[in-house]
Amino acid sequence: MRGGRLPRRTLFALLTAGAGALALPGTARAEDVRSLDIGGAPARLAVNPVTGLGYVTDAQAGTVSVVDPRSAAVDDVIHVGGEPGDVAVDPKAGRIYVANPPAGTVVVLDGRSHDLVSVVGAGAGASALAIDEPANRVYAASGATGTLAVLDGVSCTLTALVPGPKPALAGIGVDPGRKLAYCASPGTDSVEVFSIDTGKFVASVRVGRNPTGVAVHHQSGTVYVANSGIHHMSIVDAATRTERKTVLLRSESSALAVHQGTNTVYTNGGQNGLSRVDGTAATLSGELSLGVNPGDVAVDQRSRTVWVTDPLHGRIFLVRDF
Repeated sequence: MRGGRLPRRTLFALLTAGAGALALPGTARAEDVRSLDIGGAPARLAVNPVTGLGYVTDAQAGTVSVVDPRSAAVDDVIHVGGEPGDVAVDPKAGRIYVANPPAGTVVVLDGRSHDLVSVVGAGAGASALAIDEPANRVYAASGATGTLAVLDGVSCTLTALVPGPKPALAGIGVDPGRKLAYCASPGTDSVEVFSIDTGKFVASVRVGRNPTGVAVHHQSGTVYVANSGIHHMSIVDAATRTERKTVLLRSESSALAVHQGTNTVYTNGGQNGLSRVDGTAATLSGELSLGVNPGDVAVDQRSRTVWVTDPLHGRIFLVRDF
């Protein structure tokens, strides 16, 4: 239902330590859960914390839908062509970046007018995106060749195409303060560490089976990894470059996002919904059933609203205060 509001849901909280799990007394709540029908097959999404707008790609339609959470409606549909995959927002520069893996390009859009700014070559299969806001750089990892493209956000040009140490890369997360980028390698169950200073891959960290999503908490440097082949999320220590801990989830997770202000991680590894992880304690702190098999996850850094795609039913969920 368009803009429909679901009732409050009581969540079952768990505490995980290593491979074990203990039930916690009490409950957690999501104060407001809205379901928005946008049609098609919504896949990847990103949120601009400055404007509050969300951007949702649809590879089948070749579009990016612009969603305004205040009106709970689609404000605009941008036809970018091809098969758009990942999408990323640079709120500082006011740019939207959309990967088109079949063409090996990244489409650059103006963050306010949504007009086309440029189309940049990023190497065959460029599919996963991450932004380095302070440096105004965009990183595009290839799911086909394992290369890492470095794009200049000012000139909209390709500055480097770095051969990857593994044949294919999935999700990517950037730590701008420590000048590192982390790329998931699903085929080797590892996260590959890229040094922004040297322009080279410098380490490999073993994680769970088939990692696909990566997020970094900028203050602590902690790296969170969604493993789509096993029921746990990996937590990687940036200093030792090792898997420090795993958090047991109800199901495999393929996507996650971290709220920087609270070090809270949201992932689609819940039971037909979301799981919430306390990044500081490295424990599962809540679950929210949405009644669907969720796709991508993003979080608005200002409002802490969690956005979730439902590709099967052509919907997205907006979850507040979870």
